[in-house]
Amino acid sequence: MKQIADLLACFQAHLSSRNDDLVARFTAGFEWDMAERKLEPHILPVVEYLKDIAPYAGTPELLSALAAAAKVLRWGQTYGAGDFGEDFLQRYGWVELFGTRGHFASEDMAGGFLLLGPDIVYPDHHHVALEIYIPLTEGSLWSKDGGAFQPRAAGEIIHHPSDIRHAMQTRTETLVALYLWRGGPLAQKSRISGRDQ
Repeated sequence: MKQIADLLACFQAHLSSRNDDLVARFTAGFEWDMAERKLEPHILPVVEYLKDIAPYAGTPELLSALAAAAKVLRWGQTYGAGDFGEDFLQRYGWVELFGTRGHFASEDMAGGFLLLGPDIVYPDHHHVALEIYIPLTEGSLWSKDGGAFQPRAAGEIIHHPSDIRHAMQTRTETLVALYLWRGGPLAQKSRISGRDQ
């Protein structure tokens, strides 16, 4: 589907435009020519927040491509109401653009977008896979390894080593963040810190 292919091209172009050694090492050797899967769209309530975002000046093409493709993407949620509550689910979702279950097939790396509506805390969680986040909107706070929440700017690269706890918080602005997973099970459910799963 053209909208999804355009989104992948913008995703790759955005990463290629980053003059950053960590991103370059993380994506080194990755084959971007992937087979497309035909996935049924799945829309979540949080997708409505895309209409109200104030895009970071460095990513207008990427955010425009995401908004254009939003209604044909298969949005998902890792958790249920019993984990963080029904209100959390109304303002939380992600889409895997490529990976073991994404719109494009890859066994080597997963990538996509996290979307959090305003005034929400995504509590401490962790997973085996190494992770990079790049916020595409301003105003989010991030915690790592149990530390205090700190503001992170749009365009900043946030790296989470394997199994390190991390959490996110929004205030008045919606968070859209690009993510990459590599070096662990690409479809593993994140473990909620302090709970056995």
